Amino acid sequence: MIATNQKNNNQQTIASSIFAKGIGLHTGSQVELNLQPASVDNGIKFIRVDKKNNNVIEALWSNVSETLLSTTISNSYGLKISTIEHLMSALSGLHIDNLNIYINAHEVPIMDGSSRPFVEMIEKVGIKKQNKKRKILNIKKSIEVYENNSSVKIVPNNQFSIDFEIDFPSQLVSKQSCQLQLINGNYKTDIAAARTFGFEKDVEHLRSNGLALGGSLDNAVVVGENEILNKDGLRYTDEFVRHKILDSIGDLYLAGAPILGYFYGNKSGHYLNNQLLRKLFSNQNNYEYIS
Repeated sequence: MIATNQKNNNQQTIASSIFAKGIGLHTGSQVELNLQPASVDNGIKFIRVDKKNNNVIEALWSNVSETLLSTTISNSYGLKISTIEHLMSALSGLHIDNLNIYINAHEVPIMDGSSRPFVEMIEKVGIKKQNKKRKILNIKKSIEVYENNSSVKIVPNNQFSIDFEIDFPSQLVSKQSCQLQLINGNYKTDIAAARTFGFEKDVEHLRSNGLALGGSLDNAVVVGENEILNKDGLRYTDEFVRHKILDSIGDLYLAGAPILGYFYGNKSGHYLNNQLLRKLFSNQNNYEYIS
């Protein structure tokens, strides 16, 4: 179980601006990012600088428009930002509430396939505490969503907790579950470095469909039939399930506030994570905001 106490914290932003660049995992294009501090109650916003008008996209569950292999958000004018989950996960893990993210393309750069580069960049410039309490989303009722043999649920709890299980038809991945407590800032050590992963047998099919065009051994764990193709191997023995937790932390941060509740994912992904938030917010009796 991953747990972190979210109570009695002030809102936070970054202490100064951050510039980053990298390749888009699916587009294969070079992308530039500029992260800028933002005022209280701003939330997380993406601003497409390659477009002049109507170019702001709020990082919210209601703006999620696609969930195929990544999480994509769009605004009402059809502008989108994809593969946001690793950056959102880093912002959740470091408790960044307010940020403006200026970006010159429609996909967040994949960096090394994990959240660690974003965490390190933010820690380098520092985190600024703001003079207003965080708004916490307290789960009041159990919510569950399932599809075929995959499911997610969130239940009331006195802290934010995550359990996850995966099961892949690969002897190198197979069944994995992760139960951790995330305390004292160890999101950075226990989750942030877990990279996205894929299977060698799927690469050709993905690329023929215009996906994973920027993928490489530099930004993903590639699983062959009998071996991990990355020469340095895995960063954690259970890196695969830890990356699924990393993704879920990012997807859940699209709630627009840190969550007080227990999340359980079983062989699930971006689609069910978003469906869970949609079901949660469909009834005001399911939740309350506390500070």
